[in-house]
Amino acid sequence: MSHPHDDHVDEYAGLPVAFAPFPEDERPRPPADAVAWRLRASEWQDDAPDHFAESLDWFFEHVETEKVRAIVVGEWEECYESDSAPIIARLVAERDRLPALRSLFLGAIAQEEAEISWIQQSDITPLLEAFPKLERLEVRGGTGLALQPVRHESLRVLRFETGGLPGHVVRAVGDCDLPALEHLELWLGVEEYGGDATIPDCAAVLSGARLPSLRHLGLQDSEMQDDIAAAVASAPVVARLEWLDLSMGVLTDVGAEALLSGQPLTHLRTLDLSHHYLSDEMMRRLPESLPGVRVILDDLQKPDGEWRYVAVSE
Repeated sequence: MSHPHDDHVDEYAGLPVAFAPFPEDERPRPPADAVAWRLRASEWQDDAPDHFAESLDWFFEHVETEKVRAIVVGEWEECYESDSAPIIARLVAERDRLPALRSLFLGAIAQEEAEISWIQQSDITPLLEAFPKLERLEVRGGTGLALQPVRHESLRVLRFETGGLPGHVVRAVGDCDLPALEHLELWLGVEEYGGDATIPDCAAVLSGARLPSLRHLGLQDSEMQDDIAAAVASAPVVARLEWLDLSMGVLTDVGAEALLSGQPLTHLRTLDLSHHYLSDEMMRRLPESLPGVRVILDDLQKPDGEWRYVAVSE
């Protein structure tokens, strides 16, 4: 579940997905720890409750939540008008009944249910404070999103999928102490949809000072991808990375040249530049200049006049 168009999948965090409420038919209900429980509400789907609270009530009444390892929070009623705060508050209030929770996706909402930038999020800090053993947190939607700097000893994966990630959230990520974090993805998006992060906002992340275990860094989906590439070219965190992801944005030869002119990148296993605006010559140069590195150059884009578009915005 890594892109906003692939929500109807059967697996999350290595577990098959089961819906709550679970369909009342002849199938046995799966063991609580054998699936990722998907909670959602929809007035359009007959198999979903109208209100998210009903899904939560059924979940806590019928599932051995003490064993639950993964939760996927899908659509909630009018998610383009009401934010995720009540859902976060309920999960936090029930934290003692979720001692085994390790993976949480907040806002796994399909494009046909709500465009990514319509999803109303809120402050996710209470989730990190309430679940100190959480290893994976993924959030879709940047509108209303907030984060306060925290220390979290267990988190290994942190992903923000947005069409516009607020700069204050990017700064907060860099100011968090995350000693176990291995995988960080920030879909920065565009200013029109709230993506107002600047290169200085990314400075703490790029220093890597509070991210000693980081091996996979994604600074993606940005309309300033060339500037990001130039900043990455001298960023201290890069030396310890195995996977650098600058995909989904408007990368041109200017940014690619900055990468090649900066610090060595031949220690990387993968450099993902997919969805780009590179010339044929630069697409030849990059793999030649980085022997042993898997350079992903899929999804070549062509400018629309002077316009270049990121992969995900609205």
